This record gives sequence, structure tokens and C-alpha cells, in this order.
Amino acid sequence: MFNGSLVALITPFKNGAVDESAYQAFVDWQIAEGTHGLVPTGTTGESPTLSHDEHKRVVELCIEVAKGRVPVIAGTGSNSTAEAIELTQHAKDAGADAALVVTPYYNKPTQEGLYLHYSMIAEAVDLPIIIYNIPGRSIVDMSVATMARLAKLPNIVGVKDATNDLARPLASRLAIEGAFCQLSGEDATIGAFLGQGGDGCISVTANIAPGMCAKLHEAWQKRDLDTFATMRDRLMPLHSAMFCETSPGPVKYAAHLMGKCAPDCRPPLAPIAESSKEAVRSTLVASGLIN
Repeated sequence: MFNGSLVALITPFKNGAVDESAYQAFVDWQIAEGTHGLVPTGTTGESPTLSHDEHKRVVELCIEVAKGRVPVIAGTGSNSTAEAIELTQHAKDAGADAALVVTPYYNKPTQEGLYLHYSMIAEAVDLPIIIYNIPGRSIVDMSVATMARLAKLPNIVGVKDATNDLARPLASRLAIEGAFCQLSGEDATIGAFLGQGGDGCISVTANIAPGMCAKLHEAWQKRDLDTFATMRDRLMPLHSAMFCETSPGPVKYAAHLMGKCAPDCRPPLAPIAESSKEAVRSTLVASGLIN
């Protein structure tokens, strides 16, 4: 259902508020550069610091620009099941193609609790749902068995896998019957993830290198392995630079250097260090993204 290079969109700010014009221009640029899908209001979009009104507005702004040209998968997760249902219902009403729902953070549900959380959302809102499994940020790790159980529900259609466990996509593919898209949440291991049966990536790096990221996935789909290897190797320094500090600090600074938005993140994220700024700048220059 979803594959290729999908961008985990940053949310530009100006004077403390969402910079709507910069955001919509950025979304339009992403589509023009070949990005295969848009993911607003995820962690990269600083969803933890957006108010509910801002969150909903950012989703609406993205859908307004996309105009059906590429799919929009709205981040709608929460550690409150009721809140996740509300945000997922809004995404459906706004015209999103799917919802990305992170595993509940901080309250550490059991595997049964995870099943209940997702099944309640799926029952409440008739919208395709992608599970976002990121134990490094949410502490809990959804097991392959729980994911296979959830995949039997008609509108649980895939996973964003940020476990960095490269056995996981193969194990999941073997355990899950029928169509189920597997999208990586780890830019640096995307080559291996695709080789293990993955379908694409919800990418941080695609914010600043959408054309290269799209070309990598298109080469893989065509089994043009020479082009794939070239793009994989060109992108690796960018992947490293985008995670030299907590994301999205580095990628927002990179987008700023490219003239796309201000570099500001909301507290508690601090401005990245001068050494990190230099690492980001030098990598962009070496990659040909800026002079």
C-alpha cells in the first residue's frame, strides 16, 4: 500500500508559532523533488510540543498542498488511547490517507495493552493505520507476535520499524499473512532493511535530500543495484550528520542552511552545538546540497 521514500516532515516555526507559509512551500518542494509520501506531525515534526489545535492545523496544511498527488500519513499517536482516537478521527476527516500511531510512551503497556490500544483505535476510526514501533523513545517494543495479531485487523496495514533490528522485517514478513507494508524508521540501515523484505522508509534525511532518497528507492524497486549502491553510499554521511544530536535539531538546521525554514526547535530541545552546526554544514557542502 505504501512504499518508497516517505518524509517525516519537520514543522517550521517562526516567532514561536508554526510558520504556515514555509511549511506549505516545503511540502510542495518535497513533492516536486520526487518524495513518494508525506508524514506530518511525527516526532520529527515535534508533535510532542504541538498543541492539539496546532497538530490538527499542520495535518490540514499538508493535505491542502498534497492535493492527492502523494499519500499523506498523519502522525496521530498518543500515550492516551482516547487522545489517539481523537487525533486519528481528525486525520480521517481532514482527508489523510492513513495514520501513523506510535506505541504508547511512558506508561509502558504490556503486549496485551498494546493490542487493546491499537484495536480500539482501529475499531473507532475507519482509516488505514501504521504502527510506529520505536522502543528507543517509547520504551516498549511491540513483539512480532503482537504485530501479527494486530495485522489481522482490516485497517492495520503496516509498521514503521525503528527497532534497528534487521532480523525484524524478515521475521515479521514470515509471521504476517497477507499484505502488510514494512517501512523503516532508521535511515542508515535502509539498504539492509529493504533486502530483508522491507518496502520503504519514513525518512528524516529526506527532508533535505528528497531527490536522492527517492532515487535510491526507485533504483531498488527496479533492481538497478548499481544506482542503488551509489545512492546508498552518497546518503550515508547525511544520515550520520542528521543524527549528530537529537533529531530534529540537526535536520532543521540543515533545512535552514538550504533556505527552507528557521532552525528553531521548541524546548526542551536546545539549539544544536557549534561543533554540530559545522558537521552539518560540511556534510551538506560535500553532498552538493549547498555551496
